[in-house]
Amino acid sequence: MPSESHDQWLENTYQPAVERNPERSAGFETTSGIPLQPLYTGDDVAGLPDAGYPGEAPYLRGIQPTMYRGRLWTMRQYAGFAAPEESNRRFRFLLAQGQTGLSVAFDLPTQTGYDSDHPMALGEVGRVGVPIDTLRDMEVLFDQIPLGKVSTSMTINATAAILLAMYLAVARKQGVAWDQVSGTIQNDILKEYIARGTYIYPPGPSMRLITDVFRFCSEHVPQWNTISVSGYHMREAGCTAAQEVGFTLADGIAYVQAALDAGLDVDTFGPRVSFFFAAQSEFFEEVAKFRAARALWADIMAGRFGAKDPRSLMLRFHTQTAGVSLTAQQPLNNVVRTTLQALSAVLGGTQSLHTNSWDEALSLPSEEAARLALRTQQVMAHETGVADVIDPLGGSYLVEKLTAEVRARAEAYIATIDQMGGAVRAVQQGYMQREIQEAAYRLQQDVEASRRVVVGVNQYTQERTGNPSTFRLDPAWAEHQIARTRTVRAERDGTAAAEALRALEQAARNGDNLLPHFVTAAEAYCTVGEQCDVLRQVWGEMREVPVL
Repeated sequence: MPSESHDQWLENTYQPAVERNPERSAGFETTSGIPLQPLYTGDDVAGLPDAGYPGEAPYLRGIQPTMYRGRLWTMRQYAGFAAPEESNRRFRFLLAQGQTGLSVAFDLPTQTGYDSDHPMALGEVGRVGVPIDTLRDMEVLFDQIPLGKVSTSMTINATAAILLAMYLAVARKQGVAWDQVSGTIQNDILKEYIARGTYIYPPGPSMRLITDVFRFCSEHVPQWNTISVSGYHMREAGCTAAQEVGFTLADGIAYVQAALDAGLDVDTFGPRVSFFFAAQSEFFEEVAKFRAARALWADIMAGRFGAKDPRSLMLRFHTQTAGVSLTAQQPLNNVVRTTLQALSAVLGGTQSLHTNSWDEALSLPSEEAARLALRTQQVMAHETGVADVIDPLGGSYLVEKLTAEVRARAEAYIATIDQMGGAVRAVQQGYMQREIQEAAYRLQQDVEASRRVVVGVNQYTQERTGNPSTFRLDPAWAEHQIARTRTVRAERDGTAAAEALRALEQAARNGDNLLPHFVTAAEAYCTVGEQCDVLRQVWGEMREVPVL
């Protein structure tokens, strides 16, 4: 209960002021529906568990004892477009500007297992990412980039194991031992069923692919993060902060359980499980969200799964600022949005960060806009002092209370999903899809009614005068990519490629780990589409779950 002095302040000072000048809203709340009081005091956090210290379980205040005082977050700008040559040039440009890790965007045909010359790929080659059809493309993409020194994140899911195998084949060609290769594949198929749609196979075999990656990397690629359980795309689809934590960790529980069911030890793969969250615009709730997720995952891994290795308990996460918040109207406002979102991620303790470019509501990022997005992180890291103190908002009455509230709501979602039989069953029943749709609808209603202000969209608008210069793809790159794929097919050792595909089919039917077969197929210059077609024949394809 509030103290007497707090009650007196509300009655004697605050309420009379409200009566003289009514508040802007009949009620204030976060995007998760958490009511916001006018003032938070020590009474609001009385009884909450002690937050602990950085580097100690449950890691609410950070997973490293020194956090950014020892090492800054990885600045990892997302890039990929046109063809491997152009994407390689952008990668090397960003590295030259001070980027400290690569993040690869793949085009839709690559994500869904079609080669660039397949009819399903028409009009999509190189549009939203780089096309990768064969090992030759991967060799070009990473030309002059030493894979033993640069950490690479690959946003890829249904075809993640195949792209990882190609990456490892390039590392071998560069003379880099696999135990020196570091990076991440997203490899999160459940969120594809929930919110994004670039799936291929049904849940059963898709989960098998994920556990095959867990096992293979634990034995051969120990520095590789085998999954990045992604709340980002669910948040982009419209879920709340609390739903993002609850649904993401529920998916993480499903992956851990699948690995245990496959006979893996939790502390063998647990340290390489990572996460991916959005940074939206509601600043304090976002900071609280990151802190809550970290503490909740530590408790889940220790309490539910009996993990003993402290690294298994650490929720390591990448953050991307909110693409859905970018506006085509007054697009330079996006610089401000992105900066504040990035700040919430840093104050929340992220390990890796991508800042969106201001022009992404209009086109793929221009080189100039991408540089400015990177400079945003660099200014934040070196000029503001926010990286000099660990968990600087820890102890804030508001942040600590919101952390507890977000955690409690996330735990309630997890409990509901548990009652359904876990995340896979919840996906098949459309539960998470439906919850996200309803949250997105409520948010859109608030925007259209101006209950939630979007600057330049529903308030403070102005007539557009001209269009800013934006990035444009040269359609010739798609033809170039198609020609290269056909040339590789014609010039490769056809016998070796056919044998690799036959062995892959047999392994898929027998239940063998598929990663060694993907590597062999990559080195035989089999295409992504050929390998996916083999698995389609064995496993079939996933059909969308209708959600009403």
